[in-house]
Amino acid sequence: MPSVKQCSFCGHEIPPGTGLMYVRNDGTILWFCSSKCRKSMLKLHRDPKKLKWTKSYIGGK
Repeated sequence: MPSVKQCSFCGHEIPPGTGLMYVRNDGTILWFCSSKCRKSMLKLHRDPKKLKWTKSYIGGK
C-alpha cells in the first residue's frame, strides 16, 4: 500500500501517484506536491516560513 507523503516545501499532503520525488547528490530525498513548490525551493531559494500559503508560515513582522 503506497503511503501519503508530505511536501518538503509547503508541508501539504501528497496523495499516492502524484507529486515529484527529487533526489540530491548527497542522497537526500525531497518530495514536492507541485512545480510551484519545487521551483520556490530549488530555483528561487525561498523561505517557506515567509510565505502565507505554506503550513510553516510564521505571521507577523
